[in-house]
Amino acid sequence: MTEEDELLVSRIRPLMKRRKGCTEQKMFGGVCFMINGNMCVGPWKGSLIVRLAKEDHEKTQSLPHAKPMDITGRVMKGWARIEPAGISDDDDLKTWIDRAAKHARSLPAK
Repeated sequence: MTEEDELLVSRIRPLMKRRKGCTEQKMFGGVCFMINGNMCVGPWKGSLIVRLAKEDHEKTQSLPHAKPMDITGRVMKGWARIEPAGISDDDDLKTWIDRAAKHARSLPAK
């Protein structure tokens, strides 16, 4: 995990740990925060990866600092990569985490 990602995890952790059903899991060479067994958020190369509703994919992509999640060469619908500029402020980070947590809670527990 890069130093940028470790710093981001240290910012995410306090916002996630108080949420019911939250767990951390090592994944993709980093840490993924999950709610009720569903992937929610995590760091990736200094950006925040968020899981959101697939049906809102285009709307999400139109938001400032939101980019397609594309690790494998294919865009992952229902996911977005939030650039560092979009999460530099703690309130902005919390807003993105809140969106992803709301979606994760809407999914069946695993």
